[in-house]
Amino acid sequence: MVRTVGVEEELLLVDEGTGEPKARAAAVLASADAAPRETSVESELHGQQIEFATSPRADVGELAEEIKRLRTTTDALARRAGARVAALATSPLPVSPQINDGERYRWVTDKFGALAQEQLTCGCHVHVSVASDAEGVAVLDRIRPWLPPLLALSANSPFWQGKDTAYGSHRARVWNRWPSAGPYDIAGSPEAYEDQVRAMLGTGVLRDKGMVYFDARLSHRWPTVEIRVADVCLDARTPALLAALCRALVDTAAHEAAGRVPPAPVPTAVLRLASWQAARSGLDGDLLHPVHLTPATPGEVVEALLAHTRDALKENGDLDLAEAETSRLLHEGNGARRQRAVYEETGSLGDVVRECARHTVGE
Repeated sequence: MVRTVGVEEELLLVDEGTGEPKARAAAVLASADAAPRETSVESELHGQQIEFATSPRADVGELAEEIKRLRTTTDALARRAGARVAALATSPLPVSPQINDGERYRWVTDKFGALAQEQLTCGCHVHVSVASDAEGVAVLDRIRPWLPPLLALSANSPFWQGKDTAYGSHRARVWNRWPSAGPYDIAGSPEAYEDQVRAMLGTGVLRDKGMVYFDARLSHRWPTVEIRVADVCLDARTPALLAALCRALVDTAAHEAAGRVPPAPVPTAVLRLASWQAARSGLDGDLLHPVHLTPATPGEVVEALLAHTRDALKENGDLDLAEAETSRLLHEGNGARRQRAVYEETGSLGDVVRECARHTVGE
């Protein structure tokens, strides 16, 4: 039976004229409440961003069409609120983030201070269905080395506060300032995983399970593995690719676990280096190979990822899509490369935002 897969996208709200982020989330939510059948959107920590989630889908082609539709309808809601949406993982232009109202957001801000104030970043989260927590933890243990390549494919945040950071995904570096974020240890069993989560919550540093920000985790709301490593992607085709690859990684890991193939014993400290390298390079420099963790070209890393998941991709009917989209990204570049190309051509970060807002909805 084919697993279902769903995508959550966080989008930046920007001024159509200047490209500057606008704190219009409350107005967008009000527009959504007045037209509940158009799309389901939610607020995030900051007023300059909005989130939508797809339905669980067995067909990635249908998922891709839903992502396009939800981007368009969310943009229409934003227009009613005097803004547009842009699939940018960080704002290229300088911004002073505004925290949304709400008791939970106030708690986070009081607890984490400047870290929370500055954390205006937009990610892409992929949910893949699992049969049980036992299967989910077995999957988490086995996909660890394969998550940095997903970050490299999605990298879409080269600018921060008006400057080029020299990273493809500066969002990943900002996000990993949270004390619970990033690569995680092998758990070995659902009991050990839950023991670790309970110990983390017992420190009082985290408010609830929703703040366990591992690169991949068991969802605390749905029977899924939630893979959270990616930037929100500029091109609407890329999250569909990520969904296909994530599902194939889950299928491959579950098959390995059923065959008693142990997880690769990669130290978490080394995975942190692989994640850093993926954020630094994107698809424009060497990455760390997910098998032997030594430098390799993006093409070599993508080929290793496709080889590792090929049987699952083929069985799910996603192999052609995965090969075509990874080839396109290696040739054309990801969002980070496109943003830099627009800036090199125009010299204007405002133009970067405006072009990306148009590209977000396929204009």
